[in-house]
Amino acid sequence: MKKVLIIDTSILCIWLKVPGMDDCGPDDDKWNKQRLDEKIQREEQARTTFVLPLASIIETGNHISQAAKGRWECGQQLAELMRMSANEQTPWAAFSEQSTLWSPEKLIQLADAWPDLAVQKLSLGDATIKDVAEYYAQMNFQVEILTGDQGLKAYEPVTPAELPRRRARQ
Repeated sequence: MKKVLIIDTSILCIWLKVPGMDDCGPDDDKWNKQRLDEKIQREEQARTTFVLPLASIIETGNHISQAAKGRWECGQQLAELMRMSANEQTPWAAFSEQSTLWSPEKLIQLADAWPDLAVQKLSLGDATIKDVAEYYAQMNFQVEILTGDQGLKAYEPVTPAELPRRRARQ
């Protein structure tokens, strides 16, 4: 089963070395640059497809623009990841695949679901990342949301067990 890795804002900020955002997650599951680099390398070797949700791009851009220093350098790095995603450059998924999630029908579905998600303290950005994860799960991908946010991680779709293939009788 093909795997997709959906990159959340907290992880993207570590990847890009956004000042003041060099780690995330609870003490027993802390993410830092070294751990992230090791994870990214393993996933690249496993031929995992990386997905950059629109919410992660916008939220990370906001963090970069508010950083005390390094705004240009971090901005350049984010811009390069955006280009790679837009051009479907390996290992990135084409960003255009997510366009169906922004149709009028999907926006109405998001609007209808939003109040209940807000009560659960799921941000609007995280709600759209959840939708991206569900989109890929419905296409039979194994989905991992790479995040330091345990609340968002809880919305990661469960991967169905693969059924063993029967051998043909000879």
